[in-house]
Formats: sequence, C-alpha cells, structure tokens
Amino acid sequence: MSKIQKLLVANRGEIALRIMRSAREMGIKTVAVYSEADRNALHVRFADEAYLIGPPPSSESYLKMDTLIAVAKQCGADAIHPGYGFLSENEDFAQLCEDHKIIFVGPSAKSIELMGSKLGAKAAVAKFNVPLVPGTAEPIKDIPAAKKLAKEIGYPVLIKASAGGGGKGMRVVEGEHEFEEQMERAVSEAISSFGDGAVFIEKYVTKPRHIEFQVFGDKHGNVVHLFERECSIQRRHQKVVEEAPSSVLTPALRKAMGEAAVNAAKACNYYGAGTIEFILNEKLDFYFLEMNTRLQVEHPVTEEITGLDLVQLQLKVAQGEKLPFTQEDITMKGHAVEIRVYAEDPSNNFLPDIGTLETYVRPQGHGIRVDDGFEQGMSIPFYYDPMIAKLICYAETREAAIEKMIRAIKDYHITGLETTLGFCDFVMKHEAFRSGNFDTKFVETYFKPEVLAAKPNEEEELLAAALASIVLQPTTSSKTEETVSNVTESNWRKNRL
Repeated sequence: MSKIQKLLVANRGEIALRIMRSAREMGIKTVAVYSEADRNALHVRFADEAYLIGPPPSSESYLKMDTLIAVAKQCGADAIHPGYGFLSENEDFAQLCEDHKIIFVGPSAKSIELMGSKLGAKAAVAKFNVPLVPGTAEPIKDIPAAKKLAKEIGYPVLIKASAGGGGKGMRVVEGEHEFEEQMERAVSEAISSFGDGAVFIEKYVTKPRHIEFQVFGDKHGNVVHLFERECSIQRRHQKVVEEAPSSVLTPALRKAMGEAAVNAAKACNYYGAGTIEFILNEKLDFYFLEMNTRLQVEHPVTEEITGLDLVQLQLKVAQGEKLPFTQEDITMKGHAVEIRVYAEDPSNNFLPDIGTLETYVRPQGHGIRVDDGFEQGMSIPFYYDPMIAKLICYAETREAAIEKMIRAIKDYHITGLETTLGFCDFVMKHEAFRSGNFDTKFVETYFKPEVLAAKPNEEEELLAAALASIVLQPTTSSKTEETVSNVTESNWRKNRL
C-alpha cells in the first residue's frame, strides 16, 4: 500500500474543486489542468500547481490522454482522479495510467470495459441473479428478426444503443407499424454518437422511477452499498433533481435492491465508487438498468445522509486501504435533496444559455451546501456542460428538506443568463413531487413553460414600488461608486506544455 502524495485532477469546474478540497484535507498536494477557456477558473486558482493542456474544445484538452499523462509525469503526480464525465469511464485511460505506474482513482480498466457495454453488463449481473428487464441478450442489427422479438416481448418496447448513454441511441416503439423507422433511427444515432451501431431491445416500463444505489468496493474483495438515490426528475433523459433516500422504498425493498446492487458490483470484481441504476415500476418491481463506474454528480445527497466523504473514501481505496466499515456499520439519517443549477432556459426546451454571471449570490444557512466552480463576473463557457452549481439541502425529514430547498432557491440570486432555478422551484412546490407520486415522465406530464411566467408575489411588488420611488426622487448631486471585487492571489505555478 502506497500513500498518494500528489493528485492530478483530470477535470474542471465544481467537481475538480470538490476533489481537491478532500485531497487537501488528507495532506495530498493537488494539480489542476485547464484549457484556454478555463485560465481563470476557480479550480486552477485553488490547486497547488496548474498546467495548461490545450485549446477550449475538450477533444483538444481534457480528453487528451497522452497530454494528461505527460503532465502527471512532469509534475510528479502519482495519482489521477478523473472526476465524472470526460475520461472517467474510459477503460483505455485507466489502463494507460496503470501502464505508467500512476494510480487511477477509480475501478480497473476491465471493470469499466465490462460495465461500459449495456449488453455485457446485463450478461454479467444475470449470473448473480440481479433482476433484468425482459429483452434481448445479444446485439441485434437484423430488422425482421428484431421485429419478431419485439412482438414476443410485447409492445411498447425500447430500442437502446449498447454503447449508449444520456438518452442517445434510444427509441420508444409503441407498435409494430413504427418499428422499422425507429430501429433505423436508433442504429444511425448509435453509430453517429458512439461509433457502434449495436442495439438491443427490452420491454418498455411505462411509468418508471429511476432509483440508483451507491456502491463501494475495495481491492480486498469487500463491497457495500450506501443506500439509494431517487433520480426520477429528468429532462432529455438527464437528471435535474435528486434526493436520498427515496420516498417509495420500504425497508424490505431497500434491502433487496441493496443486495442486488452489491451483487452487480461483485459481478465485475468492482472496487472504488460506483452506482447501480435500477428501473422501478408501478408495482415496485425493480430491474437492473446499468452501472456507472465513477463518482456521480449527485453523490452529495449520499454524503449528507451517511456522513461520509465519498472522495476521501475513493482516495483511500485507490491507495489500497480496506473499507473502514461493513454493511452493518453504515446507517442513514435525515433527508437530502439536490438540484442541478444549469445555465439553461426551461421555457425554451431547456436549451443551454450563454452569458456572464452578472449577479451571483449563493444561499446560506444550516443544512445548505453549494458545490460550484464559479463566482460573480465569470462567464459560462459554451464548450462544456452548462451546469453552474449543485444546491443541496439537508434536514431531518423530507418535508423539511423540501421547504429548506424552496427557501434556498429564493435566496440564490443569479442574473445575466437563464437558469433552471425557476423550474426546480416549480418541482419543489408541485403536489406530485411533494407526495412522492411521480416518475421519469414528470416534466412531460406536469411542466409547461408558461408556469415560469407567473405574476410577481406581493413582496416583490412592494419592493419594486419602493425602488421605483427612490429612483424617481429628484437628486442634487450624483456620486459614482465603484465595486471592487476581492481577488485572492493563488499559490500555484503556471506552466505550459
């Protein structure tokens, strides 16, 4: 077992900062990498060292494996944490790190490769009796054969790209009359997005809930789960609101799903942080969906209910340490809700918005956490994911956590671009969400853009009137005030490759 001395974080934004803070608390030196678009990013200023790795496009910077390895070698980093996105689930990068004797803070390349294939993952977990949605076990390209299988499974069916993710290469087929067209579209999109036209067919669950279990394994064969997260509030098959625990799981169902999640991780000899995603139907039957072989965006809600630092746990496992607890030792307390604050316009089909954070004031208070990578005056680069921040609220009960989130959203002031704050406020106040009676179709079922164009409340009207009266008062003198933002000198060396 060798302790990590210097960690290169192969990512940007809030997750890079999140990782660096935990590493620093462990006495580990941190190294940032950045593209030309991120010269002034907070993670660059926070790190002990920072290195420019290329132009703004991720294909020319954050996805350049050889460059990242070269930086690690140059600065003497003995470990690389990939965060999420970018190279976090790339088995070639994990193997490259291993080949260069650099610790990859994540699972083995073999585990990533196996679970990166939806069909391969299904075959692996099936051997451990993990429930699967009825469907095909092999890739299908022959349309007549696929149509026959779809009829046997029963419509509606779902055509999914084997190598896919994020809803790409996915088509719902309601009947045989549209099967061929949807099949061709799914294959075409799969080839375009992933370079792999393999697709499979499974029964489509009409009112699904998306429940995922956080799992953790070490290099000594120990695997545990850290309970579930409810991730059913989504747009374009991507999550916007998450919470832990789920409001619909009974203790018996939680135990069964947790055991299935652990078995799924054991199916690929998993170590590190991972997530087993399940589909839950109206009858509370659950089925394995896929495994994410990395730290999830929504990991903070698990940290809040368990009191564990998942990044520090990742680093300890990567060093070869055993998990410091057994399944029986892990308990959960209270409830946590997280919203993703995206630079998107919910009234325009959640299209990304570009602009500068003219106003950026974070909410504060007990049980409120903001994970972000921006500050007032910074611009949101259009080259990357448009997420500005994650807002997490924790309380003793689900009702209290939701009320705290409503208050925190109101106290979160962002101007200069459109965000998802208004949409998330709508979710928090909606009866379907508050009652726990919702599924992944929440947005399609309940959300209409016009709900965000509501009239200002009485308090806002009074404030507007007061401001107007001040502005309209005659003045005898004018004074210009300049606001000077505090700029903290950073302690890193800037280098170029």
